[in-house]
Amino acid sequence: MHPAAHAAPAPAPPPPLEAVLEFLRSGPASGAGAAQAGPTQVIETHMSWVFLAGEHVLKLKKPARHPFLDFSTLAAREFYCREEVRLNARLAPGVYLGVLALQWDGRGFALQPDGAAAHGAQTVDWLVHMRRLPDACLLDRTIASQRLRRRDIDALTAVLVAFYRSAAVIDIDPSDYAARFEHDLSLGRDMLLRPRFALRGAAPALERFGQALRRCHGALRERAVRGRIVDGHGDLRPEHVGLLEPPVVIDCLEFNAALRQVDPFDEVAYLGLECRLAGAAWVGPQLAAGCAEALGDAPPAALMHLYSASRGLLRARLAIAHLLDAEPRTPQKWAPLAERCIEQARASLDALERGEGFSAATSHGSP
Repeated sequence: MHPAAHAAPAPAPPPPLEAVLEFLRSGPASGAGAAQAGPTQVIETHMSWVFLAGEHVLKLKKPARHPFLDFSTLAAREFYCREEVRLNARLAPGVYLGVLALQWDGRGFALQPDGAAAHGAQTVDWLVHMRRLPDACLLDRTIASQRLRRRDIDALTAVLVAFYRSAAVIDIDPSDYAARFEHDLSLGRDMLLRPRFALRGAAPALERFGQALRRCHGALRERAVRGRIVDGHGDLRPEHVGLLEPPVVIDCLEFNAALRQVDPFDEVAYLGLECRLAGAAWVGPQLAAGCAEALGDAPPAALMHLYSASRGLLRARLAIAHLLDAEPRTPQKWAPLAERCIEQARASLDALERGEGFSAATSHGSP
């Protein structure tokens, strides 16, 4: 008999992605150690599918490749699932519960805790397992319902200050740090000036930002010279802030270390911009003032305005980029949002050119 006759059968080919998604939609939270409570809610983002069931969340990364990330292989998705759990433990202790292996035995799927492999099964993907935060505690929901209080932002400030004090300092060449903003401006011009989008105000905002960047070039270099660039969060937005006791911040950028290399006050300006868009313009100045006092570090007001304008143009670019997808989700949403972000960038540039203090220029009203 030919030796090949005794060879073990080849493993069954993994099922298609749609079968994986259907399994996860069916409510497998019990496989993650949680009792199923009602239907599973599914949220699709640009990079993941998120499955919410009861008090638990499962996150599956899309097998995608972009200039800023690569989730195209199973090994990459496992690595970045582990990175997501590791890095988010810094600002969200107890929220990220671990990674789960999605396994296929030729007949069906099972979710297994990290390190537990079912006999005869192959791992076809990896998921992040999280504890679900109550919707009502999220900062964006708190702003929308007009429940946000100044003491909530004081508590958040204390958490962020402790994080930035302990964050790893990034040894970056000062010229390279300033050049990152030039690179972002180039990307912004490429995306926001495309005729197909016809975004109002984009061209003058980009031109004025280039002028402001030249004006603040020395201040940017000085931040790097003084060792103010740290391994931060990278995506500090209201929907990522849970106002628990103490507050937590989820969903840091695990997939690109360079995007986490930030001046803490750049991140603070970003959160302030997002809160302005949500209707709470007072949050940014309070956060900036609290962080400056606690850290003993107050960047020039012009630099804070530059950071805010930079983030506004970045958010506009990320918003309009959704329309490049083959089948954009909610396509009617992105151009108006991009124009709102451009307008916020313009307001920050106005304040910079008038020489206003950061608080005076950005705070309108109070809780």
